[in-house]
Amino acid sequence: MGPAILFCPADRPDRYQKAAERADAVILDLEDAVAPEAKQAAREGVAASALDPARTIVRVNDARSGLLAEDLAAVLRSPYRTVMLAKTERPADIDALGALRVIALCETAAGVVNAPQIAAHPRVVGLMWGAEDLVASLGGTSSRDASGAYRAVAVHAQTAVLLAAGAAGVAAIDAVHLDIADINGCRAEAEDAAASGFAAKAAIHPSHVAAIRDAFAPSDSELRWASAVLAEAARATADGRGVFRFEGRMVDEPVLRHARGILAREPRGATSPAP
Repeated sequence: MGPAILFCPADRPDRYQKAAERADAVILDLEDAVAPEAKQAAREGVAASALDPARTIVRVNDARSGLLAEDLAAVLRSPYRTVMLAKTERPADIDALGALRVIALCETAAGVVNAPQIAAHPRVVGLMWGAEDLVASLGGTSSRDASGAYRAVAVHAQTAVLLAAGAAGVAAIDAVHLDIADINGCRAEAEDAAASGFAAKAAIHPSHVAAIRDAFAPSDSELRWASAVLAEAARATADGRGVFRFEGRMVDEPVLRHARGILAREPRGATSPAP
């Protein structure tokens, strides 16, 4: 699964295929994107659809909503076996999901505080964080300050979820950028997410997909450096050297892990530039 994951309202089955074609993965949303009176139609849309299961996630309503059982019944009638559980707050929330693969959305104070325990649940394959519901759960009114930057509590939540995912060895997904017209802002957030270790970033509009892909794809210079330093590491190992100097910098195992991470972000089908 690539880095750009696009939300699609589940009550708009006419958009499913377009969303899947435009992004690396699609989230069919049964939660916030769907009005209460449209929930059942949205479930029927999910159950009747036929997207690629490997690139399709269904966001279901949270464990305290009273809507989860009907959502899960629809998922089990569909070809999809990965769900995103809204407002996950504790590992027990995931127990009701049976054998489904789960991306836990940590978007409340309890969810963020309990992120390490949630990430360790055997059915969890990823964590995502969300700023708006988090601030609302605290009684706040805005996740961003006057400059447009995230407030400290949102940055803390982002960091906590990333660290919890990393510690558990599952994927971390960065939150959506809500300003649809602000492509540059989305790209800047995605660049920071990629550099920090997030595996992907979610999007609410197709116009953000290219910016996210560009941000996660390493530059030619990064690819050249990573290929060259790993080649030099192989030579150093053959010569019996451990730490070595490369382009004026001392290189040890953490630097080599950075290089491997860069190559891992290379788009499929691309060829690394020669060192």
